[in-house]
Amino acid sequence: MANADFEGRVYPANAPYSVGREKIREFASAVGATHPAHHDLVAARGSGYPDLVAPPTFAVVVAQRAESQYISDPAADIDFSRVVHADERFTHHRPIVAGDELTTVLHVDRIVTRGAISMVTTRCEIYAMPESVEVPSPEADALGEPVATVTSTLAIRGEDA
Repeated sequence: MANADFEGRVYPANAPYSVGREKIREFASAVGATHPAHHDLVAARGSGYPDLVAPPTFAVVVAQRAESQYISDPAADIDFSRVVHADERFTHHRPIVAGDELTTVLHVDRIVTRGAISMVTTRCEIYAMPESVEVPSPEADALGEPVATVTSTLAIRGEDA
């Protein structure tokens, strides 16, 4: 069961994630995204992108890095072997492209427990770090340009479920 005291918690921005061309190609292949802009630099630039563009669901790679702060926090009382991913939603403010340095701020928006199940909703705000900032800070303007918002709902089964 999730610790309800974590509702409303905001974790500090995590270390930047460097989006690489090969990571985009690997992810696109894994999810069956065949558009040439995910695999070929000339095609991506011909489509108006500065570099390879990631499939929309690539944002989950970045979001899950931030969510691990919460999941691995012993005080959160989450047994990951009892977690089922219930829902995931993406809001893109702009495409993710190779060369981006992305940092994420994790919000634990809601924790509802009914019986032996806790439903936890998290929100990851993903930002492209400005080149002039080496270490992320909690101030939104220091985090850079908003790139995506990933909202996830986890169902966590208690011992009796």
